[in-house]
Amino acid sequence: MAYVVLCLVRGVPLLAHPLPAYTGRFDVGAVDIEVPLDKPRLVTETVFKDSGEPAFEHKTTLFTVYYPVDKGVREHRPRHDWIARPISLTAEGYAKFAGVNNFIVRPIFTFALWLIAGGITIPAKVDVPLLNSTDDDDDVVPEPFPVMVFSHGDASSRTDYTNFVGEMASRGYVVAAVEHRDGSGPGSLMRIHGEPDKKILHFKEAELESVPPMDRAKYKYDQLAFRDAEILHAVAVLRAINDGKGEDVYRRNSRLEGAHLHAWAGRLDLGNLTIGGHSFGATGALQALKHAPSDANPAVGGIIFDPGKESGPLNAVIDVPLLIVHSNTWSKHKSAFYGRPHFDTVKELALGVLRRIPSHASWFLTSIGTSHPSVSDAPLLEPLLLSWTTGSSLDTKEAMKEYVRVADDFWHFLRTSRDTNTGVLAEKVTHEQYGEWVSKERKDEFPKAMAKLWEVHVSPVSDEEESDGGGDGNEKDSIAYRDYL
Repeated sequence: MAYVVLCLVRGVPLLAHPLPAYTGRFDVGAVDIEVPLDKPRLVTETVFKDSGEPAFEHKTTLFTVYYPVDKGVREHRPRHDWIARPISLTAEGYAKFAGVNNFIVRPIFTFALWLIAGGITIPAKVDVPLLNSTDDDDDVVPEPFPVMVFSHGDASSRTDYTNFVGEMASRGYVVAAVEHRDGSGPGSLMRIHGEPDKKILHFKEAELESVPPMDRAKYKYDQLAFRDAEILHAVAVLRAINDGKGEDVYRRNSRLEGAHLHAWAGRLDLGNLTIGGHSFGATGALQALKHAPSDANPAVGGIIFDPGKESGPLNAVIDVPLLIVHSNTWSKHKSAFYGRPHFDTVKELALGVLRRIPSHASWFLTSIGTSHPSVSDAPLLEPLLLSWTTGSSLDTKEAMKEYVRVADDFWHFLRTSRDTNTGVLAEKVTHEQYGEWVSKERKDEFPKAMAKLWEVHVSPVSDEEESDGGGDGNEKDSIAYRDYL
């Protein structure tokens, strides 16, 4: 009631705001791709109790590719809905999450979703040509675009992060947002040419049976294994497109999009591939990076937002640079994680990359004023409600700008022979623990504007290497940093 009254007083919409336009120098295109595996694969032997059917059989991978396009390019197809159709499928999934999935509640959830966000569309142009793909000068070879595969969090789908991934696309990146069918999403429709559509709803460990017996640990193990398979298959499809098989991918795509994929040959820089994710998706991204770099997963870096606190153990066998960003609430709220504080586990993971492979780099940062959903679309749709319920204090658009900026800086580091850091990545450690400055001298030298936005917990930058915003350093800080490593 208070929320409704305040909305009326302030004259702001009661329900969700439209998603904002992307702010980079390029327009953004989007293509849904769902391609079946050559042969279905059982990732684990776990089955559903009621039917005996496999719970983790990998048949297809669904993802949306966001990519840069020419400014003003004409679009001929309607834009993608933010809530995938049918809305009733997503509503049923959320009813299952709430434990109230019955014939009375499902229509209520469906109507509520339709009322709140049913008319919202994603501000990306559907199935338009890739930037510069129609250049008539055969002597001009456009530069390929860096690529990211992005994994969504629990109780989410591939459309929950369209602003972040679209902002990256508007800055010259190609991002594939994967739709996971591991039971973590509310609902997804699997489509295969020549077969009826199959509904895949959220499911819990209580619905499953396995050997060894199903429990929370086994459930998370199975989910992460399935996410790993989906991420690697998305990489394989992107590689096929880059290898000149875009027309074949288009023919096999049950989403009937991708008419211009044939022109993407050689345009994807898979030598600058990163794996990213948020929450459970961050845990999944870390899991996928266990294979990197390799033929199956040529990733050269990972972008990790709020790695999960209840989504299984965090893979620490990482041989590529990492950017780990905690929201303010994720660092501030202390949580036990497999017998130790979650914050300490994440810090140790980031430090492990520096210890094991000195030539690589790793950062662990906290974004001040943000909350767990800040990198998602949710605060942009409902900024007032989300600030009240999550404790975020930073303006929602400013928060997103910082997430995009630091990801862009990390990609810049990867693409410049890994010898140039910019922005907050050029800074040495400011806080060994959340909220505790390493020294008064470090507090005084840290740029004040940056101090309002960031804490640096792990950084490869030492006193001798720091070039921007850090002053000359001092002996105390240098000793503390060496001890820290």
